[in-house]
Amino acid sequence: MARLLCLLVLLTGFAGSDLVSAEKDKPNVLLICVDDLRPELGCYGVDYIQSPHIDDLAARGRLFERHFVQAPTCGASRFTLLTGRYGSGSNNALFSRASQLKADPKSIHPSMPAWFRQHGYTTVSVGKVSHHPGGRGGSDWNDDSKPEMPDSWDRHLLPAGKWQHPRGWMHGLAHGEIRKKTNMMDVLQAEEGPDNIYPDGVAIDESLRQLEKLAASDKPFFLTVGVLRPHLPFGAPAKYLKPYLDAEFPKTPHPNKPSGKTTWHGSGEFMKYNRWGRNPNSDAEFATKVRRHYAACVSYADAQVGKVLAKLKETGADKNTIIILWGDHGWHLGEHGVWGKHTLFEESLRSPLIIAYPGIASPGKSTDEVVETLDTFPTLCDLAGLPQPKFTQGVSLRPVLKDPRADVGHSAIAYKGSAFTIRTDTHRMILHKGGYAELYDHTTPEGETKNIATDHPDLVTQLTKQLRSRLGKRVP
Repeated sequence: MARLLCLLVLLTGFAGSDLVSAEKDKPNVLLICVDDLRPELGCYGVDYIQSPHIDDLAARGRLFERHFVQAPTCGASRFTLLTGRYGSGSNNALFSRASQLKADPKSIHPSMPAWFRQHGYTTVSVGKVSHHPGGRGGSDWNDDSKPEMPDSWDRHLLPAGKWQHPRGWMHGLAHGEIRKKTNMMDVLQAEEGPDNIYPDGVAIDESLRQLEKLAASDKPFFLTVGVLRPHLPFGAPAKYLKPYLDAEFPKTPHPNKPSGKTTWHGSGEFMKYNRWGRNPNSDAEFATKVRRHYAACVSYADAQVGKVLAKLKETGADKNTIIILWGDHGWHLGEHGVWGKHTLFEESLRSPLIIAYPGIASPGKSTDEVVETLDTFPTLCDLAGLPQPKFTQGVSLRPVLKDPRADVGHSAIAYKGSAFTIRTDTHRMILHKGGYAELYDHTTPEGETKNIATDHPDLVTQLTKQLRSRLGKRVP
């Protein structure tokens, strides 16, 4: 009877019905987080990037063309993914939450993995899932007494290998090279060798071991795998760079620094690395070289995703697993004269989101609905048949998973420092403290290069009210 119930759940697309009752009948969850990944993949319509494994996942699931994160920085974006709530714009957002939890446990809601853990799941993270790989604080990010997400994981792992500790792994290059002084580490690298000469290789090997162990258990699992690349520095095995050495890349749109007040920044992290005295904003040859190395890192990340998906299928657990691939934010490759994230422009905030599971309706069909990272927690609860937490602030995307033309009915909010943004179906508004507004029309060729706020004060007022209704007193 249990097998029959499980089959019925699969055929109905994990519909969140009362059929999901016994622990062993609950679907597993595999959440793959990729760092600094632009929606510049084959499945997103480009022909110059090789991403066959992610493309295959998209062909089996639902690709979200307009998914936006809550913050253009790793820690703050991952806070929302893992809590289902708006947070600060700081990379320390989860550590601040941990401090609050310690001081007043009743004031903090359970995280997403904690919620699944409370409902019978084994929860495991490997790699960079929260802001610190392995999920710990301390000088080298390996202090067990300083968890980034208390009470969330049965196991939170980061095998550092030759990189000695999670901090070394986070900014590592080939063969255990650790970033000590940023200006003494090359921003680009492509060494000959297997995947494990770079940090992701050792972490993915551990992910495969954990997946085998979890699949053999009678309990459902919630496994989150964090893929580091294409995070800086752009280093990957040389075999992933070779296809791009002669590749033609399209011209970078709107490559100039914007005029007027914006959330533009000077690409601080990128520019601190050793660039051999070259600046991609004034050196077209070097700009192309950077894009090639970024593309190589994307293909390297795609290969790691492929290993995890292959192992899932090998164990047989793929027949009862919800798979989510999520990018923690986008990344500028010269747009607006930026090489990095940290703006509130489209390039920083739009990232890949793909959801796949057995029985999904219209597999391979994408959706143009505007959705947020905030929606992930309630969506997974809905699909897995778990009680819907009342404290989450997003909506379930199940309607879009049933029909890619369905209307989710909300805009996308994001924030950084002293500015906030709202992205509707047609416009983006960025509101600065002090009241200055940027308004961009995405139905026009100018997009986010022409501020039309002064021409449309009523729309600015309307969108400001929406921001305040979602974020409250944070918005000026």
